[in-house]
Amino acid sequence: MTTNTTIGSNGTTVSQTLLDTMNGTGSSSTSGTSGTSAADLQNTFLQLLVAQLKNQDPTNPMDSSQMTSQLAQISTVQGISNLNTSLTSLSTQLSASQQAQSALLIGSTVLAPGNSVTVSSGKANAFGVTLANAVSDLQIVVKNSAGTIVNTLDLGKQSAGTIPVGWTPTDTSGNALPDGTYTITATGTINGQQATATTLTSATVQGIVQQSSGTPGLVLSNGSTIGLTSVAAIL
Repeated sequence: MTTNTTIGSNGTTVSQTLLDTMNGTGSSSTSGTSGTSAADLQNTFLQLLVAQLKNQDPTNPMDSSQMTSQLAQISTVQGISNLNTSLTSLSTQLSASQQAQSALLIGSTVLAPGNSVTVSSGKANAFGVTLANAVSDLQIVVKNSAGTIVNTLDLGKQSAGTIPVGWTPTDTSGNALPDGTYTITATGTINGQQATATTLTSATVQGIVQQSSGTPGLVLSNGSTIGLTSVAAIL
């Protein structure tokens, strides 16, 4: 039950809940401010302010600059709360929009980080390389399932960015490679120094899922799930 207490000579009454808040003895104070909205805090502050103004000493009134500062602080809290609400709403709308856009990729072939290339009926699935910087020479080494190098592709000078590679699967002698899965590694050179080169392999987008971060993930035909930002190219 809520009780009231009379303070001051003019008989002003203040609720026990408000007194508990002022004294830090209420259950809401001991449990912290988590779960208390900015509007609740603002309402409590205004009640405290009104009680303080009603019971101030007329010969020593409250400093107006302090009151102005307190009002500015509570307004800031309210503003931050409103901003957080707006950002949360915007994030939800953006996530929904990304999900819808991602669905348009179902059935498309994309290049994403990977190092496996499949050869079937004399053809290899598309692959590529992403370069952080321009290189004076770029080489791709192809190995079979036993780890033996079967071919080395010299792509020469390349600019930074994504470089799709079309390759007829043959060995160093020009003989067709048997069907199977091969591994690729890329090495870039800048003035004799090794540069960062990330290999990419192609896969078909089979579906869209929501990841733990709330962002959409692309389910690929190679069994992996990647984020939209991992797609280097759409073929």
